[in-house]
Amino acid sequence: MMKQFLLLSTFLVLLGSLTTKTASAQSGAPYNTGFGLFLDLGNGGTFVGPHVKHFFTENNAGQAMVLFGNDITILGVEYSYNERIPNAGGLMWNLGIGPQVLFGDGDTGFAVRPQAGLEFKVPQAPLSVGFDWRPYWIVSPDSEFEAGRFGLTFKYTL
Repeated sequence: MMKQFLLLSTFLVLLGSLTTKTASAQSGAPYNTGFGLFLDLGNGGTFVGPHVKHFFTENNAGQAMVLFGNDITILGVEYSYNERIPNAGGLMWNLGIGPQVLFGDGDTGFAVRPQAGLEFKVPQAPLSVGFDWRPYWIVSPDSEFEAGRFGLTFKYTL
C-alpha cells in the first residue's frame, strides 16, 4: 500500500520534471504551479496543511498535500481534469481522484478521494481560491465511506 503511494508520487514528480515548457506557455492553463493552504472540512474533523497543484497540460493537473488534524497525518496525491467555464473570467470546474495514506494512533490507513469542484484564478493577480466536494472512502484497515467532506484551497500561483 505505501509502496503504491510512493510509486504514484514519484511518477507525478517525474512527469512534471519531463515537461520542457511550462503548462501555461504550452496550452493556456490558468497557471503553471500553485502552492498554499488546504483545508479539509466536514464530518469527521478538520485537517489543515500545505499543498501544491501543477498543471501538466491545459486541462490536466496533479496535486499533493500533507494535512494535519485530530492526531492524524494525511499524505495525498490527486489527478484532476480542469476545464475553464466560458465567459466566467478565471472560473473553472474540475473532477479528480487520488490515493491518500492516513497515519495516526499507531495505525496506517489507505483512502481513495474523488473530488468535484470549482476554482477561481484571480485575473491579473497570482492568487487562486478553490472549493471542492471531497468524499472519502477508507479502504483499509476497515472500509468506511464519508460523503460529507469538503475542501477549501488558497494558492499563490506561478
